[in-house]
Amino acid sequence: MILDLKSVFANVGKEVSIDYAFDMSDTDFSGGYPLKTPVSVKGRVFNRAGVVEIELDMNYDFFAPCDRCGVDTVKNYSVKLAKMLATSIEGEDSDTIITVPDMMLDVDELVFTEVFLSLPTKHLCKETCKGYCFECGKNLNEGECNCKSESIDPRLAKLAELIDN
Repeated sequence: MILDLKSVFANVGKEVSIDYAFDMSDTDFSGGYPLKTPVSVKGRVFNRAGVVEIELDMNYDFFAPCDRCGVDTVKNYSVKLAKMLATSIEGEDSDTIITVPDMMLDVDELVFTEVFLSLPTKHLCKETCKGYCFECGKNLNEGECNCKSESIDPRLAKLAELIDN
């Protein structure tokens, strides 16, 4: 979605609403495609006292297996963005200002960047997920297994002998 912002820059009090769904289902993230449903994008671009700003609320569902137990889960995430827009800035780039030299804003590019940077690096089915047993592979969220819990990692076996002495 490309927004022509010439009228917003020229008129104090002018506002343009944004409300659409952005498809990111073909976005590869860590070898998978976790954004199966479109990202909901709502917001506005407005001119208040000669300062043009953009506010966006982006909501998406993240589909992925739990990093501990492997169960497929879905979680909803929300990303908020509030920045000023300017046709040019002097000096160094700013994190709070987006430059739009031709007064045309590619909202899709902005949404893609913000959503991609917000994707979770650790995805759990629940905060208290116990994972699975390394011996038998049972999902420990469904109950305990009968494996011996005192098994020692063979790489640390020599250290265990020190404790015994």
